[in-house]
Amino acid sequence: MSSLPLPLFPLPTVLFPGQVLPLYVFEERYRALLRRVQASGEPFGVVYIKRSSRDSAAPLHERVSGVGTLAHLMQTEQHEDGTSSILVVGGERFRIAGLSFGEPYLMASAELWPLPRPAQSAAEYTEQCAAALLAGMQRSWPERAAVLRQEAPADPLLLASYAASLLCALSADRAAPACNVALAAPTLLERLELLLAALPATPATDSAALH
Repeated sequence: MSSLPLPLFPLPTVLFPGQVLPLYVFEERYRALLRRVQASGEPFGVVYIKRSSRDSAAPLHERVSGVGTLAHLMQTEQHEDGTSSILVVGGERFRIAGLSFGEPYLMASAELWPLPRPAQSAAEYTEQCAAALLAGMQRSWPERAAVLRQEAPADPLLLASYAASLLCALSADRAAPACNVALAAPTLLERLELLLAALPATPATDSAALH
């Protein structure tokens, strides 16, 4: 399998394919990364930071996930102080085959790892799991049930990405470890099941993040 050189932007959250993520770029190394992708038009890779620097003395490259998502730059607003507010959308999933350290930021040798569509024999059960995930989301966030019914994609693959993004956002990234496991799931069915298991067991009461 061919690999591609990919600059990495480690984060305490998980980006899923098809989901939009706003980022504030302030560290000089990531300003350099941004300049690179603006000049080349290439994506960069978002990977989850599994352990923070507060919890581990290990170097950053030993604390990031080996699976991530391509981030395609959609919008950039540069501020007077040199920082930038950007908007990215998740592309294909990838696996890290190797790392290099010649740039201010981490560089990966990455292999694209698309999630396979379910076999025809599993399609019906996959649809049932997707429906169960949407129902579970409505139970977990009843005040948002009507919005979920309106916004949630019908396609199970897109619904999984939507659910994971919502989980991370509404849990202040407390669900990020479970979402990272779901990102690395080998099948769509397993991803749906993992996300369903990660939903809050009781209705969430903190609605501040919903608006």
